[in-house]
Amino acid sequence: MDTQKEALRRIINTLANKNEELQYFLDSVDGTRTGLQEESCKVMSELEAELEKLSSALEERGAQLCDIIKGEKQRKEAELQRQLSEGKAALLSCQELLEFANQSLTITNEEEFLTAAKEIKERVTMAPAFRMATRPAVSENMSQFTVDFSGEKAGLLRLNFLPVPRAPEIDVSSCIVRDNCITVTWRPSDGDGPIERYDLEHRKANHGGALRAVGEAGWEKISDITDTQVTLSGLKFDSPFIVVRVRARNKAAAGDFSEPVAMETKAFTFGFDTATAHAELKIQGDTVTWEPQGVKGHDARLRGKENKNRFAAPVQVSSRSATPSPNKTAGSRGGRERFAGESYTVLGDQEINGGCHYWELRPLADWKSLSVGVAYRGSLGRFDQLGKSSTSWCLYASQWLQSALAAKHGNRAKALDWPPPQRIGVYCDHDNGELMFIDVDRLRLLHIFRSRFLQPLVPAFTVWCGGISVATGLQVPSFMGNFVSSNHNAAADQSL
Repeated sequence: MDTQKEALRRIINTLANKNEELQYFLDSVDGTRTGLQEESCKVMSELEAELEKLSSALEERGAQLCDIIKGEKQRKEAELQRQLSEGKAALLSCQELLEFANQSLTITNEEEFLTAAKEIKERVTMAPAFRMATRPAVSENMSQFTVDFSGEKAGLLRLNFLPVPRAPEIDVSSCIVRDNCITVTWRPSDGDGPIERYDLEHRKANHGGALRAVGEAGWEKISDITDTQVTLSGLKFDSPFIVVRVRARNKAAAGDFSEPVAMETKAFTFGFDTATAHAELKIQGDTVTWEPQGVKGHDARLRGKENKNRFAAPVQVSSRSATPSPNKTAGSRGGRERFAGESYTVLGDQEINGGCHYWELRPLADWKSLSVGVAYRGSLGRFDQLGKSSTSWCLYASQWLQSALAAKHGNRAKALDWPPPQRIGVYCDHDNGELMFIDVDRLRLLHIFRSRFLQPLVPAFTVWCGGISVATGLQVPSFMGNFVSSNHNAAADQSL
């Protein structure tokens, strides 16, 4: 019976997977159909706009050519009109002189005749008819303005759509995943003509093979890329893979997307285990804030009364401790009980079983005291404070009454000569037993613990007054390579 049930469960699981695959396929086809309708309307509008531009350009050029012909006609008409006016005036003068000469032939008095002949000779010499050209200044020929649009007509008849660019090919070997950034490089297809720009889309995925998005996450788009490479920065690697695809665009057409490529995004992602959080700690997303439920229990501290420092280390962090050690209970905390008393602590919800991991912490405004580190989950009592046992390691920072920074472990503390950072990086190498704390803004190694981690570790945080913000989904940053390679020379107390 059990065997048959197990076989049926496998069949059901196979059907469920197939059902999910078919649903994904149908959603993809429906999305493609919707995209087809939208894209066809878009290219139709673009075609009409281009034809309108072509018609407007033809009309504009035609008007320019007509203006040139009209201008030449007006110039020639003015020149001919000038010649006509001058010719008519010369003809009139010539006729008057001819009439005067004919009348002079009838003069009988020799002296009067000689006088008239002399006048006629002078007037003939100065007559306009003898000084003007007797041919038209311009011709009627306008053949220089003859046009031949046969080439343009042939070009218009050959007018066709621009070729759709073929899908580029992502060069996986040149792609880089580093420091929570992904650099994607691709090669354009040959023979596509001029490519004006590229579009890249990316989304998170749970599986590299199926290339399915995480949940209902859609594609995020980056448009108008002019190079064949782009870098996606500031990413949170909270999924196993990020899928990318690229397409090319020319002036009016966009081609198909390239084959999607899944890029593995290894990073340590965790949240807060709210079941462990102290009752006065408020968990909201990636932030933890201290919100006291009563005033009486905190009056003494808020008034600045002295609390005894319970550390046994020969080097004390401060004569006043922002997180004084309460009376401890006899047993270790059982199950998933909350931290209590003055252990304002919350643990992460993911264990570190091996490998290298990294996360960061930022103090929020008005913070007074905080601790960040790692611990064995099951070995902390409800009232245990980080660093006061052999099963927890932490960096303690305070700006309550005076500034202090210390590394704590095994109820011992080492004061660090460095101001509390505004951004603390935590690097944990479980296999090699190394825990480093980094001032990220100044790239300084604050402290390194070396220990033999015998159990899985969990991130641990203590907040008193104010709050913290924790960044997860981070790769081990490249700058950690310098600290890891030179940690043997770091100024850290390995005896803690």
